[in-house]
Amino acid sequence: MPEGHTIHRIARDHGKLLAGRRLSVTSPQGRFAADAERVDGAVLEGIEPYGKHLFYWWSTGEVGHVHLGLFGKYRIHRGDDPPEPKGALRMRLSTIDDGDPVTIDLRGPTACTIDPPDVRDSIVDRLGPDPLRNDADADRAIDRMAKSRKAMGGLLLDQAVVAGIGNVYRAELLFVHGIHPVRPGKDCDRAELEAVWDTTVRMLRAGVKSGRIVTVDRAELDLPKGARIPRREATYVYKRDRCLRCGTPIQTLDVANRTCYYCPTHQPR
Repeated sequence: MPEGHTIHRIARDHGKLLAGRRLSVTSPQGRFAADAERVDGAVLEGIEPYGKHLFYWWSTGEVGHVHLGLFGKYRIHRGDDPPEPKGALRMRLSTIDDGDPVTIDLRGPTACTIDPPDVRDSIVDRLGPDPLRNDADADRAIDRMAKSRKAMGGLLLDQAVVAGIGNVYRAELLFVHGIHPVRPGKDCDRAELEAVWDTTVRMLRAGVKSGRIVTVDRAELDLPKGARIPRREATYVYKRDRCLRCGTPIQTLDVANRTCYYCPTHQPR
């Protein structure tokens, strides 16, 4: 499932192509057809990311909602001749103004709807602060973790606590701060939790900028100056056999129904 940096990157990149433009909105698959008709031919005023959710603000006053889930994917086509729709194509957005023609297709999302703005508000109200947003209330997330008996490995994945963190960032955040995945939030002091938040912001922003997850400090790698960090070296513990720093065999356990990777040396229980 895409993590928060991917959603913000999509909003940024797609917004540059579509925001302020009049669009044809269709559902070749048919599952989104009734909603698509409500905004077909309208102007897309902007795309708003929040955690793992995308909100499309239309000139009709309505708001589109997309959650990619495990299988949702976009594909961009430039030019006048996008390919014929095939298979389970949920939504097609195509420009119909005088600008450069662009078509963006969406397949396999968990959610794809057109709603009144209060539906968007109700979704956001259920979420914790998004570290990538300027209006993020860090204290709200930190206070909730500090009072919780739940494992930090679960709290970081709980979208009601922090919106946008997924399994990769969870493992890497806990490693960087030496926190065992099952340590309760209340057993972390506030300085630790503030540091976790700050690192979350830094890692996610780096992900938006680069379009990929790289949590490792390149100074810890023996790479030529300017060389791209290989995918296999981009994380400290996530899906590694051994810890990048100390070589200790990585261990795993199930936290919040997801496999969590950790280094028993750097993250003692």
